[in-house]
Amino acid sequence: MGKQQVNRYLHRIREYCGIFGIYGHPEAANITYLGLHALQHRGQEGAGICSSDGKQMYIEKSMGLVADIFTDKRLKRLPGYIAIGHNRYSTAGSSSLKNVQPLVANFSLGSIAVAHNGNLVNADELRQRLEEEGAIFQSNADTEVIIHLTAHARGSSLKERLIQSLQEISGAYSLLILREKELIAIRDPFGVRPLSLGRFDGAYIVSSETCAFDLIGAEYIRDIEPGEMLVINDNGLESIRALHSTHRAHCIFEFIYFARPDSYIFGGKNVNNIRKRLGRILAEEAPVDADVVIPVPDSGMPAAIGYSEHSGIPFDLGLIRNHYVGRTFIEPKQTIRHFGVKLKLNPVREILNNKRVVVVDDSIVRGTTSKKIVKMIKELGGAREVHMRISSPKTVGPCFYGIDTPTRRELIASSHMVDEIKRYITADSLAYLSIEGLQRAVPNPDDYCYACFTNNYPISFPGEHLLQMDLFMV
Repeated sequence: MGKQQVNRYLHRIREYCGIFGIYGHPEAANITYLGLHALQHRGQEGAGICSSDGKQMYIEKSMGLVADIFTDKRLKRLPGYIAIGHNRYSTAGSSSLKNVQPLVANFSLGSIAVAHNGNLVNADELRQRLEEEGAIFQSNADTEVIIHLTAHARGSSLKERLIQSLQEISGAYSLLILREKELIAIRDPFGVRPLSLGRFDGAYIVSSETCAFDLIGAEYIRDIEPGEMLVINDNGLESIRALHSTHRAHCIFEFIYFARPDSYIFGGKNVNNIRKRLGRILAEEAPVDADVVIPVPDSGMPAAIGYSEHSGIPFDLGLIRNHYVGRTFIEPKQTIRHFGVKLKLNPVREILNNKRVVVVDDSIVRGTTSKKIVKMIKELGGAREVHMRISSPKTVGPCFYGIDTPTRRELIASSHMVDEIKRYITADSLAYLSIEGLQRAVPNPDDYCYACFTNNYPISFPGEHLLQMDLFMV
């Protein structure tokens, strides 16, 4: 891979999304709709559901939010006892209906639908090879690469072909695959993205997060294991070790930002408890004299509570969030991010006026949001001092495994010292949680990926050596 290809790869916007599947329920599509609703925080640009009645597959998908897409009329067009669903935000293919999943394809073994959460680091190479072999792609989603690999693989069964295809792909992936009479769940050998198995009303359920189980009243059974292929059909469950798992590399950012606080992920660990622990350790590492601790809602809330508990500084809601505006981190354009902060947050002057304020947020990526928040708290809220406390380490490297941090140069901490960032966002002080503090907050800290904080990537990718060279040029 040449330097130009690497630059193009680094500028891609990665896929991040939520997936949900169910087998064995007469209202499969309706249950999937509810599951996607619970996973809406994982992607807001589009959604799709594919169902099967055992003879035929049906699909409905569109741009927009789950509740807006799936009207009663559309859900009635999705009969069957099996279904998979997908929430999406931007991938390399930008905001386009052709990239909304599940993707459906027909080949010699019949029809399949695939929903994917993650990012394949060798997708471009595989796509180029497949196109040279005659494959025609209809979308820009990595998911379609998996479909073509499976169609081209040898084997008399879909399981055999999938196992063969999995040997060729690299990266982070949680997959749901639907056939007329079968549901298959697959997780990459590093277990980068969460994926859990549950039981509801006699049916089996698979979801990115357990908060979807809670909504419908399902029972959590276990996580899909890294490297596992779980086949669900009339014969019950069949667990296949499709890939050898040498070590775990769970995404630590799930705990910091992405997952819902009420979810249990990566072996049944509660997200809210971990975030509060991050806040307590942050208060221990970076104390400050102040009058009030406030969160940047909503993802900064648990860490701010933890900071307040450890420091003894009172907690209050000094910023009010408008929940009808999308999350700024996962919207596709920086111009929308820039405008969205004003729409999304408003300071409460009664709480902030003439106060020394600790503001707890989960991360600083580009710095643009933090700068506007500090300005609002000072100018509109009347705060005397603003002390930013970040419940994660400095984000210095791009993610290649499914998070929207496409280039190092967009990450303010990759090329600026903490004091420089403090001046840029106009805070009176700024402190980040240390790597050691982050690792103290989670059980089995060696089981996580910290690449966005360390530039040490657990899964190699094309052009990695050029990225490492680039570290010395920024």
